[in-house]
Amino acid sequence: MTYDTNHDIIDHVAGLAPNSATHALRHQRAKVVEATQGSYDALFDPALDGLTLAERLLVALYASRLAPSPTLAAHYRAELAAHDVDAATLAIVETGAPENLSAPRLRAILTFTRTLIENPVAGDKAALQTLPAAGLTTPAVAALAQLIAFLSYQTRLVAGLQALKQLKQLERAS
Repeated sequence: MTYDTNHDIIDHVAGLAPNSATHALRHQRAKVVEATQGSYDALFDPALDGLTLAERLLVALYASRLAPSPTLAAHYRAELAAHDVDAATLAIVETGAPENLSAPRLRAILTFTRTLIENPVAGDKAALQTLPAAGLTTPAVAALAQLIAFLSYQTRLVAGLQALKQLKQLERAS
């Protein structure tokens, strides 16, 4: 995949204008910028095996809600609009109550997501074993763990860039 600065998710979600100081600072490390976008592209590639794209987007929306990261949640909510996700499932993800899901697979996926985000130490062997018990294959479990790790990184990156952007705006205003 070729990196396209016009389609950089982090720049878009963090609200970085191409001519801003924060954008310029972030893009000083082109390799990191490209790798971050490349990770996003790979993790949300419709061809990725193990988890459906809708499941991955629901995980991302849920993780963004838990973080909380309203701008990332809005991004993933918009991405989900192109998929057949029923309103009841979306409402449960939005309210943060995966235990109310009737689908055991998605319930296990989101419960594991919450565990890794809120209490990573509890993401032990017992927590991990709930996933194959709900029908996930080993590649799907690995993909889920990678996705959750990426979402944690993405959340922190966006929060840091937004804070830096606000600081730069305050400096200009004073």
